[in-house]
Amino acid sequence: MAKRLDTEILIDAPAERVWSVLMEFAAYPEWNPFIQQIQGEAKVGTTLTVTMEPPKKNKMTFQPKVLVVKENTEFRWLGHTVFPGLFDGEHVFQLEKRDNGTCFIQREKFRGMLVPLIMAMIGSATRNGFEEMNQALKERVEQLDGSSDNGEA
Repeated sequence: MAKRLDTEILIDAPAERVWSVLMEFAAYPEWNPFIQQIQGEAKVGTTLTVTMEPPKKNKMTFQPKVLVVKENTEFRWLGHTVFPGLFDGEHVFQLEKRDNGTCFIQREKFRGMLVPLIMAMIGSATRNGFEEMNQALKERVEQLDGSSDNGEA
C-alpha cells in the first residue's frame, strides 16, 4: 500500500538562496515549525536524526538515511517506523528554477503495511506541516533575499 503527499510554493529568490536556507540545519529551530531539528550531514548514505512536529500532533524523532543530495536541486531521505516495510517514508525536497523565482516542492511517498492506519491518524496534519514549512521557508528566504539586495545586513 502506498500514499503520496505533494505540496509546492513559489519563492521569489534564486534556487541557490533557497538551497542555502534549506540545508542550514542548525537554523531550523529559528524558523521551521514542522521539521524542528535535523542533526547530521547531508551526504548520501549518512543517517540523520530528524525531529518533526505536525500541527496538533506529538513530536517525533526518527533516523532516516540520506538518498540524494543534488546541490540547488534535490535533497531526499528514507525513514522507517520500527523496521523497513511497516511504515516507510521517502521525503523529497526539490527546487525547480522558474523565470519568477524557485518552485519549492516538498513531497513524501509512504509505503508499508501500516500506511492506511497511520495516514488516517496523521495524514492531514502532515500535509498541514508541509504547507506551514513551505510558507516559513518562503518568508525566511525572501526576507534574506530582500535584505541582501538593498545592502542591509
